[in-house]
Amino acid sequence: MFVVIIGGGRTGIQLAKTLIQQNHSVHVVENRVEVLSMIHRELPTESIFQGNPIDPNVLEQAGLREADVLAAVTTRDEVNLAVCHFARLKYNVPRTIARVNNPRDAWLFDDVFSVDVAVNQASIMSHVIEEEMSMGDMMTLLKLRRGNYSLVSEKIPEGAKAVGLMIKDADLPEHCVIAAIIRKGEVVVPRGVSIFAKDDEVLAVTDSEGARQLSELFDAPRQKNGDKK
Repeated sequence: MFVVIIGGGRTGIQLAKTLIQQNHSVHVVENRVEVLSMIHRELPTESIFQGNPIDPNVLEQAGLREADVLAAVTTRDEVNLAVCHFARLKYNVPRTIARVNNPRDAWLFDDVFSVDVAVNQASIMSHVIEEEMSMGDMMTLLKLRRGNYSLVSEKIPEGAKAVGLMIKDADLPEHCVIAAIIRKGEVVVPRGVSIFAKDDEVLAVTDSEGARQLSELFDAPRQKNGDKK
């Protein structure tokens, strides 16, 4: 896959390095002198194109006409929007991804400006923090479907509501699938009659609301004020 990245800051460099390691072809466009010196220490010279990211001639030189994906990750929302729109309008680039720097601008990043995927870093961070705060000891292992679903893991402690329950009787959330149970180092294939046991490590695919409900099912009971430990 051929990816053109607009913006060579830390986000652009990390993205480029990851894609190159995965054997994708990558070109990075950047015009800031101080950033270019850093890029040349991190990326192959043939991947770097110096120039104004909204200059059509620079984009031509970077190979935008042949790109499969455009990722606009500069620190300026107006540049990211303009490049995505130009890439689709002029060259019909199949896939455009844009970084949202100011959450107030997020409403602009849609198909009107030819943005297929908007990456709102502030929104993602706040959502992750909120989600982790509400999930007790549950861990998020992997985000799926643009973050709408997650692969989560939790070890069932003594006293949890789930202990002794069959999966079919556990009243699992609607958007939740138990993917595996790891018991004493062995993987147990979950079935409706499988029984949750103390110290089971449960892997599940679910949405954020399902993860919250699972956390209530798998967490140890909370001690009330005045209870002895």
